[in-house]
Amino acid sequence: MEEEPDTGNSSRAERKALEKAKILQRERERKVFTLVGRVLKKPEAERSEEEAAALLLHREAVDELCRRQIRRNVLKRKQEEVYDAADELKSKVKHLAAAVQQANHLVVYTGAGISTAASIPDYRGPNGVWTQLQRGRTVGSSDLSKAEPTVTHMCIRMLHKEKLVKHVVSQNCDGLHLRSGLPREALSELHGNMFIEVCTACSPAREFLRLFDVTERTSLHRHGTGRRCSHCGSELRDTIVHFGERGTLEQPLNWKGAAEAAKEADVILCLGSSLKVLKKYACLWSMNRPANKRPKLYIVNLQWTPKDDLAVLKIHGKCDDVMSLLMEELGIQIPKYSRADDPIFNLATPLCPEEIQSHTREVLAAADGQEGPSAENKQPSEETSSLQGGWFGRGYSKGRRKKKRAA
Repeated sequence: MEEEPDTGNSSRAERKALEKAKILQRERERKVFTLVGRVLKKPEAERSEEEAAALLLHREAVDELCRRQIRRNVLKRKQEEVYDAADELKSKVKHLAAAVQQANHLVVYTGAGISTAASIPDYRGPNGVWTQLQRGRTVGSSDLSKAEPTVTHMCIRMLHKEKLVKHVVSQNCDGLHLRSGLPREALSELHGNMFIEVCTACSPAREFLRLFDVTERTSLHRHGTGRRCSHCGSELRDTIVHFGERGTLEQPLNWKGAAEAAKEADVILCLGSSLKVLKKYACLWSMNRPANKRPKLYIVNLQWTPKDDLAVLKIHGKCDDVMSLLMEELGIQIPKYSRADDPIFNLATPLCPEEIQSHTREVLAAADGQEGPSAENKQPSEETSSLQGGWFGRGYSKGRRKKKRAA
């Protein structure tokens, strides 16, 4: 009687042989790409006959490396900051001013670029947080409590007061729109506000606005601030929406207000945003309408955005410069930020006595130089006073961990 072949061992051996063949093939391809890449870096006149023959032999590798270089060049151009010449800038701002005056329902979308003048780094600029981390560099700490509303923040507030802007949709968590005096009903902070913590156990959710950054202990999927609701005793949470999370809080996100404003908009002005995140929010762009019935789009940004081809006008300039020229064209005076008029000091809820030591962040000081009620007897330790955790510090901690591992 014949013995049956050991099919189990045979198939296993075949799989191993196949896997080994794939590894060897990848290694051969890697060597070819290395050789071709080295040859392509040389000027054509300096290539030897053998090198020229290698390029002809490995035509597919040459084509692939050329395609990769083209993609790298395109990406590099998209990351470059471009500035319009002074005359061109003025001409474009005149065009924008006419659009602002003629608009029936103007909505403004803002990004990190409007806060760089307040010494808050952006994300995707040449010196942005994500840009630096992608290059393997560490990012220095930044005291966000010292930031104040910029010229752009004050211009937007004034344009709303003059009824030229109906609503503001912001990706920023720095709270500077609120501190500029912009009414909360006219503002959607889609990614939260670093000064606000909420109790979601209360119905409706109860807000506590503080005079310090409440995100010290929070991060992705970890939102508890360590403080308690003074009404029900439940733990408070921050309002930040991190990358990869879905915001569900009614306020300060105010998605309802943002969607309604976008639906009514006939003009959208984007200021200081790469739009790489905002473009994903379909309800903000009326893409379900025919192209000729969508809001007219105006973009102010130094870098490329994925919405540039759809814009009526793209202005390459710093937001403060563009908004200053715009207000001049409109004949509207730009108000100066004043701590005495900053609404955060009237809206803030003081901490309970037992929670005075619950954070180490610097507390905003009122115009008279006195810190808010939550700062009494608070002595931040040298060890914990550096920026850690929270909506902005998470990027810094990544950089610090890399540096520590390298050491």
